[in-house]
Amino acid sequence: MLPVADALRLIRDALRPVPAEVVSLDQAWGRVLATDVEARLTHPPVAVSAMDGYAVRAADVATVPATLLVVGAAAAGQGIARALGPGEAVRILTGAPVPDGADAIVIQEDAELEGNHVTFRVAPKLGRFIRPAGLDFKMGDRLLKTGQALGARDVALCAAMNVPWLTVRRRPRVAVLATGSELRMPGEPLDGSRIVNSNSFLVASAVRALGGEPIALGIAADEEASLRAAFEAAAGADLLITLGGASVGDRDLVRPVLEQEGGTVIFQNLAMRPGKPTLFGRLGPLPVLGLPGNPVSVGVSAVVFLKPMLAALAGLDGAFDQEETTLLGRDLPGNDGRQDYLRSTLALDASGNRVATPYPQQDSAMLRLLAAADCLVIRPPHAPPAHAGEPVPILRFDTAGPAV
Repeated sequence: MLPVADALRLIRDALRPVPAEVVSLDQAWGRVLATDVEARLTHPPVAVSAMDGYAVRAADVATVPATLLVVGAAAAGQGIARALGPGEAVRILTGAPVPDGADAIVIQEDAELEGNHVTFRVAPKLGRFIRPAGLDFKMGDRLLKTGQALGARDVALCAAMNVPWLTVRRRPRVAVLATGSELRMPGEPLDGSRIVNSNSFLVASAVRALGGEPIALGIAADEEASLRAAFEAAAGADLLITLGGASVGDRDLVRPVLEQEGGTVIFQNLAMRPGKPTLFGRLGPLPVLGLPGNPVSVGVSAVVFLKPMLAALAGLDGAFDQEETTLLGRDLPGNDGRQDYLRSTLALDASGNRVATPYPQQDSAMLRLLAAADCLVIRPPHAPPAHAGEPVPILRFDTAGPAV
């Protein structure tokens, strides 16, 4: 059986980012940049006031109290037409252009206006409360990089940079195919031999959460013709996910039909639990990930494989770097030759440390615990017994992108 780390390397080497497209800024959240983004202006474009108050020449108020003549007012986007002369001040609001000749701002709380004269009680330092031109960024500055997922702050930065359109990777299209003559859709009549298809909904929801577009191919019966027709319907997708039928039983037809259609299998069967009967291959240019029919195995594989695959197709930097380290919440026995993924809760202890506590039951038929879990604790093959408080690697279940 192939180690999981080797499987991930083979998958990574086989994937290429999807083509790019141009989107408007209001559609850019969560997308991955296909080009660097440069500022199209300088911000601020001129020196501006950081506070409401008065623009002055610092030399005129070096000794206080000092009284100056108010010769105008400046607001955001609207300055005064002339330079400030000796003994003069300008009423100024936050964000307003600083008049030529002014080199400090006195806040309004430290000034007393009477008629067209203002008296200052505090001597400002040179440059006080003035934001110089280009303080934030300058035209041509490259502030966002290729391979970066755009969060809310990044989108705001693009807007401030005067960039209305962005070149991003197209959302990966993922065809989702459940296999099994015994499967029925939720709400359909069932008898004792039928099983509700939950896997398609799990994978399609995960694809959406990960920034992709699921393509529902429905359920293929355990017949070569049915599976062959479904494979043909996946044309145009960027990834095909099959659910069930990837093992080596008489009714496991994914591999035989894939090879009959000219596809290739890169690996099958992994040293992992749950999820051993996992297949990866190609159908022409289309990558194919064959997952087991067990819903818990599918949920685990969605984190272990599908999450980095979608990120890689979207061109996201560090797509396969998703492990974190936290503390273990309870003792665990030594492991055998398969890499274990233990459904676990994640919480903070009294010292503020993150602690992952595996559920006592890890039966792969228990979908309820999969839904309740926060993360997977990873137990490498042949790992010795582990004790509470020791560091352990985890994979989070959350699929949130760059929310803010």
